[in-house]
Amino acid sequence: MALGKKRGSSSDGNEEINISPLIDVVFILLIFFIVTTVFVEETGVEVTKPQASSAVDLEKNSVLIAITDTGKVVYGGREIGAAGVRAIVKRLNQKDDMPVIIQADKTVPTSLLVRVIDEAKIGGAPSVNISTEN
Repeated sequence: MALGKKRGSSSDGNEEINISPLIDVVFILLIFFIVTTVFVEETGVEVTKPQASSAVDLEKNSVLIAITDTGKVVYGGREIGAAGVRAIVKRLNQKDDMPVIIQADKTVPTSLLVRVIDEAKIGGAPSVNISTEN
């Protein structure tokens, strides 16, 4: 009887694990998470918000506009002024109807806040809300 190799066993030590399917799965998961990520644009400035007992949470997909204590109207880290609110809201509401959330400092004059609210409504915002602390 001859001594030989057993069938199904490899004695040369060149066994490798095929990782091609693993790499494919990782890339598919990466693409899935990139596509499903919701990007929230922050205003880029800190404001001291007033207190409200009737505060409710709103949806994440909205237009955030800030009014600083010095009277600057800011969107996406850039100062746009009260006159620029209408154009921003109109451009962003062409695809989806997104509510506008105004983060106004508690020392902001009422006249400036009302002007920003009016500009947002004229720009086509379905609703305009003011951000407060709970």
